[in-house]
This record gives sequence, C-alpha cells and structure tokens, in this order.
Amino acid sequence: MRKGIFLIAIIGYALGMQAQYTGYKPVASFDDFKTKFAAASQKTTAIKSDFEQEKNLSMLSEKIVSHGKFWFKKENMVRMEYTKPFQYLMVINNNKVYVKDGQKENTISTTSNKLFKQINNIMVDCMKGTALNNPDFKVRVFEGSANFLIELTPVPKNLKELFKNINIIVDKKEYGANKIELHEQGGDNTIITFTNKELNATIPDSLFAVK
Repeated sequence: MRKGIFLIAIIGYALGMQAQYTGYKPVASFDDFKTKFAAASQKTTAIKSDFEQEKNLSMLSEKIVSHGKFWFKKENMVRMEYTKPFQYLMVINNNKVYVKDGQKENTISTTSNKLFKQINNIMVDCMKGTALNNPDFKVRVFEGSANFLIELTPVPKNLKELFKNINIIVDKKEYGANKIELHEQGGDNTIITFTNKELNATIPDSLFAVK
C-alpha cells in the first residue's frame, strides 16, 4: 500500500513538472499581475506591428513561415495582412470578419457562428489585455526573466476539441503581447511573433472596413 501511495506521489510530481515551462515559474501573485496587466492594456488604444507566423505540422518536418503586417485598434478592430509567401487578408470589426484570399472574398458574422465568435474573441482579448477575464478558459500565469507566460486552457467542449492550450507571451516592461502560441490537440501548433511594435500609433478606421 505504501509503495502504491509513493508511486502515485511520484507520478503526480512528474505531471506537475511537465505542466511547467522551461525558464518560467508560477507568478508570486496572480492578482498583482492581473492588476498591472489590466492597467497597461487600458493605456494602449492602438498597436501597429510586423508579424511572423510559424506553422508546425506534425506530419511535416519543415515549418511553414509567413510574414505580414498587423494592426489593432480599440475596441474590437484587428487587421492581419499576410504579404509573403502569399497574400491573405483578415479583418475583424466587432462582430464581422472579412477574409480575402486571392480573388475570393467572404464576410462572416460571428453572431451566427459560436465557434467563430470564440476564436475571434481570442485574438481581440490578446490585444486588449482582457484574456484573463474570458470565461472560455482556465488561466495560469508564469514568470520568466524578461517575459510573462499566460496559459489559457479551453473549458467549452468545442474549443477543447481544437486547442490543447493557448499561450500568450507578455513583455515584462510594457505588459504587451509579443507572441501568441496556439497548440492544437493533434500536435500541430501556430506561433505568431510580433516585432517592430508601435503603441498608440495613429491608425485610420478605414483599415478595418468590412464590405
């Protein structure tokens, strides 16, 4: 019996260790982080940056890397414009999403598609700094030497079927998102890294026009 209890303790410890991230440890105070994160996000009304998207497929050894431009403006406006190796445009404007892929254009209302609305909220929440308040996720926060790591674990069944977890890497100086990692259940993952960020840049509303 003692051996069995000891084995369970070892397994529990090992699983706990696997849930950590190299170079990170749990934050000393979640409430303190949440307060500072919210305060910093309230000061940020717009973001302009470059981005690199890295797609890792479990079936392929090579990574699929894309580059483009990113814009965000409060309250709920996002524009991601892929420029290479292909051209692709996605615009989020409140409850509408506009997608242009080559000559094909499509506008979707998130009010009629629950899953699309949930995914739409993920991107907007990451930029607005409201990800910690999203009831669709369980939240844990870790601290490294230069960054925080916010781990979002899906709660609803439909999101659980898609994502194992979503991580947001947050700069410790500005409390802004530098990287978003989408880890899928099948082993694939997508990593979006933001560079050359300009906070509170002047961005015209016309960039977020949805046809």
